[in-house]
Amino acid sequence: MVRVVVNPGICGFRTTIEVRKTAQQKVSVKISSECDNVYKLGKSLKEISIWDALKLITESEVYKQASKNSLHPACLVPVGILKAIEVEAGLALTRDAAIHFEISTHD
Repeated sequence: MVRVVVNPGICGFRTTIEVRKTAQQKVSVKISSECDNVYKLGKSLKEISIWDALKLITESEVYKQASKNSLHPACLVPVGILKAIEVEAGLALTRDAAIHFEISTHD
């Protein structure tokens, strides 16, 4: 099982994602979040084919469901789900990822 914690930034809705391989080509996805839209996303992704998740971004079932559940376009949760799926499927190594803002005082 892979567990990922997403700290999304200004909204403050910390999200925990657990992904577990259930069959050769499928994973279960369990999401805990205070965000109603992310919670609904988790309900719509209870079990998913690894390959349906990891398609091109416009065809990925994760992003399709994120759109149907009205996630903000810049929400980090869908990419967190995909990273967890990759690791659980043995397609990527475990490595933290981050977004850092570097604000310049010079124009």
